[in-house]
Amino acid sequence: MTAGLYVHVPFCLTRCGYCDFNAYAGLGHLAGRYVHALRREADLHATEWVGERFASIFLGGGTPTTLATSALEGLLDHLRVRFDVAPDPEVTVEANPDTVDEANLVALLDAGVTRLSMGAQSFDPSVLAALERVHSAESARCSLAGARTAGFTNVNLDLIYGANGETVDSWRRTLEETISLAPEHISAYALTIEPATPLGRKVAAGIVPPPDQDLQADMFELACELLAAAGHRHYEVSNWAKPGFECVHNLGYWERRPYLGIGAGAHSYRDGRRWWNLRPPEQYLAEVEADRLPVGGEERLTLEQERFEEVFLRLRTFEGVPATEASVELIEAGLLARSNGHVVPTERGMLVLNELVLALTSD
Repeated sequence: MTAGLYVHVPFCLTRCGYCDFNAYAGLGHLAGRYVHALRREADLHATEWVGERFASIFLGGGTPTTLATSALEGLLDHLRVRFDVAPDPEVTVEANPDTVDEANLVALLDAGVTRLSMGAQSFDPSVLAALERVHSAESARCSLAGARTAGFTNVNLDLIYGANGETVDSWRRTLEETISLAPEHISAYALTIEPATPLGRKVAAGIVPPPDQDLQADMFELACELLAAAGHRHYEVSNWAKPGFECVHNLGYWERRPYLGIGAGAHSYRDGRRWWNLRPPEQYLAEVEADRLPVGGEERLTLEQERFEEVFLRLRTFEGVPATEASVELIEAGLLARSNGHVVPTERGMLVLNELVLALTSD
């Protein structure tokens, strides 16, 4: 069993109104200390992860490409020294269009990055404005072209659907433009409202309407239709890939393989234990600089929790779960389908995933 290594970089140029990730604008002055702390945290974890091979490294955020490329290169080199990283690992870096150019993309590729995940979100200017994205559709196109010129052959485009004012026709145009750009992988997420975000507060105050769930369901079905026709395999609820380009790192989460997270707010999982780091970057730095692991909390899963998680995560993918008596009615309703002795969600079933999990785990 191989593990995944996640590195969290919490810095962003600006903070989008919908974002609930552990990300901050205006903290760039901490970047040097933070990269040093990431290396030190890796040192503190190294002994306990001896014997565990890492098949993937994922630099997420935030926006990792706000850091100097030389800092990312040095960090990746350090991780390869401290951990048993597979000879040909998948190494992903998340980026926003305005934080990369051809020169630093070439440098990232030379540093061993094999996969670029670009936050395009939409190709409709009005939707980008509703999402408070600072990049333009054109800058996303240019950044992808730059990635190709640099030599990247494995690119993901992140999309979000269901923003205020977005229509099915607008979403269709974004999907068609995405397909025309020919990324190997596409992630498409329904916009969700988190109460603690600026957008969440606007929705609560009645300034902005909440997403229309029926409209989002129509958009999901359109994505399923168009992306399948373009040759992308729908291998997880929100993810489509050309054959052979499924995200190794994210599959590790869904298959419940061990993963180590380093950085402010990063989560880890191993042997039924889940733990997470302190979220505020300054608190994280203080702990690591004192040579202490920056753990903010942990939980040990009960057998019941383990079973629920396994069913939930396997149903997010087309691996599915073994067929049971409880699944017969769901098959007849068109929410599950039989596959090699297992049951897997249909694309219609993915819209009611939580209900499927409850039905299959209730005694």
